[in-house]
Amino acid sequence: MSDYAFNRKSLYEYEILQKYEAGLVLAGHEVKSVRSGRVQLQGAYVVIEGDEAFLINATISPYQVNNLTAQYDPTRSRKLLLRQKEIADLSRELKQKGLTLIPIRVYNKANRIKIEFGLARGKKSFDKRETIKKRDFKRQKEKLLKNR
Repeated sequence: MSDYAFNRKSLYEYEILQKYEAGLVLAGHEVKSVRSGRVQLQGAYVVIEGDEAFLINATISPYQVNNLTAQYDPTRSRKLLLRQKEIADLSRELKQKGLTLIPIRVYNKANRIKIEFGLARGKKSFDKRETIKKRDFKRQKEKLLKNR
């Protein structure tokens, strides 16, 4: 499994309660773009409309700029492939106040492009400071162990 994109801000800004995996419906030239790493998840989110889930605001840059059609939109909504039971569970969970669906990473699994997203709750500023403290402590510990 190789990662094509990773949303680092998602782990800093949100507390991930549960992770899900879904297939991503793409056009042929978008598959080439994703495999070359031209996908950005910053500012993207997942919504559930009716019985379908969509990835909104994710940017997939064109693979070949000169061969683009006039109607190509790099930030168009892309359908996610989930089972009906998963969609029903997610829509029930999203009715709680303060929960959202955030994409975490896009990766390859058995020659298929998959997206991992999480049911998330926004962190408060003191939670973010705690995350920074833990990360700094981990770096210092690794540095000390490396110098031994």
